[in-house]
Amino acid sequence: MGDVRGVSSQESVSAGVVDLLGVLAYGELSAFDRMAEDSRTAPTLAGRAALAEMAAAEIGHYAMLERHLAEHGVDVEDAMAPFMDHIDAFHASTAPKSWLESLVKAYVGDGLAADLYREVASWLDEPNRELVLAVLSDTGHSAFAEREVAMAIADDATVRGRLALWGRRLLGEALTQAQYVVAERDGLAELIVAGTGDLSGIAGLLRRLQQQHHKRMQSLGLG
Repeated sequence: MGDVRGVSSQESVSAGVVDLLGVLAYGELSAFDRMAEDSRTAPTLAGRAALAEMAAAEIGHYAMLERHLAEHGVDVEDAMAPFMDHIDAFHASTAPKSWLESLVKAYVGDGLAADLYREVASWLDEPNRELVLAVLSDTGHSAFAEREVAMAIADDATVRGRLALWGRRLLGEALTQAQYVVAERDGLAELIVAGTGDLSGIAGLLRRLQQQHHKRMQSLGLG
């Protein structure tokens, strides 16, 4: 991916860090696309404006990653390229059919990815750790999704069951795609193995991700 070519040793970053920032960048770019599109299906103008504002925050996070990578001699497109197919496949296989499904998908799917990246960030040096945590800061989507889903369930109790099933499907799809990504990227895999220690550590990481998912579903009233 050209992560160190033409860059001094003081400025170079490891392949694993480039992978992490690359997958984050494409995730942020994809989140911008989805939120901008979803805003047009919002049932109210207030909802449309809220999602548009969140989309703007996502593209701001993408710009932070782009600048950081450029400072280390890495082109953001090169860093993102290995992850495009898997992330696109996840979104294609989990295309929401309603406004509420799109909110739950962003809340659950993006939240699951953020949990994974925060764990990985804890193993990085300070400049990269600070950047990752800043990029993963909540844009306000969590509270917005919780309010919208709660109102929808209050209006129609049957919504709860449908969205609960949707959330479980998202968990399965997201974990599958995450495993594909890690298996194919040696740098990212090495970063995770080094951080977790061994296979039992990785298993523990996956359990924590599932536990966080269940907490999010409960926060949405879908536990």
